[in-house]
Amino acid sequence: MSAQLAVVPGLGEHVLAHLDGQLESSRRLLDAVLRQGHAIRSRDVQQVVARLSDIQAEMGRRGALESARTTILAHAGAALGLPPHGVTIDALATLLSPAHAGAARERSAELRGLLAEIAREHGINRALMRQELAFLSHLTRLVGGEPEPAYRPGAAAPGAARGSAASAYRVLDLQA
Repeated sequence: MSAQLAVVPGLGEHVLAHLDGQLESSRRLLDAVLRQGHAIRSRDVQQVVARLSDIQAEMGRRGALESARTTILAHAGAALGLPPHGVTIDALATLLSPAHAGAARERSAELRGLLAEIAREHGINRALMRQELAFLSHLTRLVGGEPEPAYRPGAAAPGAARGSAASAYRVLDLQA
């Protein structure tokens, strides 16, 4: 769809305003995710929780942006004869003036980059949190005297008797 269709009046301004809102939201989200990563690395539990709250609040605001995005895609899809999920930035650009189309493509590319960076940093944060929780679990088992749930050199194979066959399946250990 490289041919220019009839420009839909007002659509260019609406699309650019929407993309600007998406970019602002994505920057706030990235900032919160980066700050959360810093808090995780410094083991500042209060800041980790505060940043999680910031992330949740921003995700709530993004819900309204997604609703607006759906409306734009439905409107563009109707003009293009496509279902909303089939509208790409290139297809949408055919409904915009050349200046608006170029700006929309640039903002869309920037948004994709920001979203990829957010996903990458969030993945790192999740891995760091799993690592910290595994360490805490290990410490808790040590303090509680519980065995580690992993392979230990010299441990008997599962189901093998330790000492005698009767001791492997002890249910009650009573003495008179």
